[in-house]
Amino acid sequence: MSHRPLPGRRSVLRGSLAASAALTLPVAAGAAPALALSGRPRADWGVQTGDVTSGSGLVWVRSDRPARMVVETAATESFRHARRWYGPLLGSGTDFTGTTRLHGLPAGEQIHYRVLLADPDDPRRTGKPVEGTFRTVPTGRRRDVRFLWSGDLAGQGWGINPDLGGYRIYDAMSRLDPDFFLCSGDNIYADGPITATQALPDGTLWRNVTTEEKSKVAETLAEFRGNFRYNLLDDNLRRFNAQVPSIIQWDDHEVRNNWYPGEVITDSDPRYTEKSVDVLAVRARRAFSEYFPISTLRPGAKDGRVHRVMRHGPLLDVFVLDMRTYRNANSPDDQTVDPQGILGREQLEWLKRELARSRAVWKVIASDMPIGLVVPDATEGRPNIEAVAQGDPGAPLGRELQIAELLRFVKHRRITGTVWLTADVHHTSAQHYQPSRAAFTDFEPFWEFVSGPLNAGAFPASALDNTFGPERVFVKAPTASNVSPAGGYQFFGEVDIDGHSGELTVRLREQDGTVLFTQVLQPGKVGQ
Repeated sequence: MSHRPLPGRRSVLRGSLAASAALTLPVAAGAAPALALSGRPRADWGVQTGDVTSGSGLVWVRSDRPARMVVETAATESFRHARRWYGPLLGSGTDFTGTTRLHGLPAGEQIHYRVLLADPDDPRRTGKPVEGTFRTVPTGRRRDVRFLWSGDLAGQGWGINPDLGGYRIYDAMSRLDPDFFLCSGDNIYADGPITATQALPDGTLWRNVTTEEKSKVAETLAEFRGNFRYNLLDDNLRRFNAQVPSIIQWDDHEVRNNWYPGEVITDSDPRYTEKSVDVLAVRARRAFSEYFPISTLRPGAKDGRVHRVMRHGPLLDVFVLDMRTYRNANSPDDQTVDPQGILGREQLEWLKRELARSRAVWKVIASDMPIGLVVPDATEGRPNIEAVAQGDPGAPLGRELQIAELLRFVKHRRITGTVWLTADVHHTSAQHYQPSRAAFTDFEPFWEFVSGPLNAGAFPASALDNTFGPERVFVKAPTASNVSPAGGYQFFGEVDIDGHSGELTVRLREQDGTVLFTQVLQPGKVGQ
């Protein structure tokens, strides 16, 4: 399938590289630099766009001091006839981050933008502009759609390694020129400190860029903010952000491994002085809302939400789930009645309504956790379950009851084109779910594709639970646990939708972009 070339990419890279100049790291030191506050405001953490629609988009930036955010947009990289947007005053209340909503944009067009930071006391004093670009969503069906997905960044202590060129996977993803990137969670590892070095199996050392905030588990708001800032020290990620819009969801490591509402940290984890996970989650959520452009979240607001539908023209709706905020406590997950489940009743009803009203050819369910893969939780030494499946191959129990209700609803409402995408388990695989193999049979066949990690430890393939009849058609995973990114096993997925035939093609790729597995799905089917 052909795809549109990205016009003006050189200017995007120039702007991104200019912004990165102040973050050039001394390789021998491997430490993040201190930023001086002389001169004009600077946007050294780059720019991002998110939740782009046919006529709007969110632009994000961070300043190194108080500044007024100003965005200019144009149809070409020359910025002739630029349109100007005045954004918020960036201050310490949002860690000097801010988002400006652009609206009234032309559909299906390349938008060039640049962000300027103006001195609040003298608007004529502006810092060097930082440039980016994105495509608005087309309104016609004949335009192809391409997007990528993955998750799990800087986990298990594997951070930005200058010897390996940092987060190189983002360069491979940018070469595919996607319309957007879906990050399926674990954008940070707030519970995973990053030290200067880690030993590798061959006796050599993995070296990390380090920062003060990443030297311990995150507990304070400042420490959570520092976790998000850490990833933006990587040149590859900043360049990718300037070129590719994002759809962001969260999972557990934005707060703490395997967390759930109401959890209290026991003395078995002495790293934490704050024992209430609810307190940690409030701080994490605030930092999360400050560091990503998400249409349903505002920094400091209490009424926002992560779950939402992003509509990408007639071909695609993306249903972004939140399997953290509303879940019940992790347990053996074998209860016969479970109204709350992993989504909560309100979110489940929302998802059913939105799926029923969707007229898109394809309905991608962006799930931050897999359905039929067993993900245990031994955080506090108890044999609990972290995801949905608990290893019992029989009738649905625990959180499986909620998924069974959803799958039954999709079948009986004859909702076509559902595909599940997820990350979380640090390997890549493709599962086909079939009633003829299952204990629960009141659903139509569907596919679930797993990808990740982006830059984290890789782990062996998870066991399957036969309740919904999954068959693992493809898997690539190490046999050892916590294989470093230097050992490979870093993955991302690609979805291509042909604008003429409506065919959806999934490709599972590894770090350099090599295709490992391809599956083509036909439009207009309830199950396949």
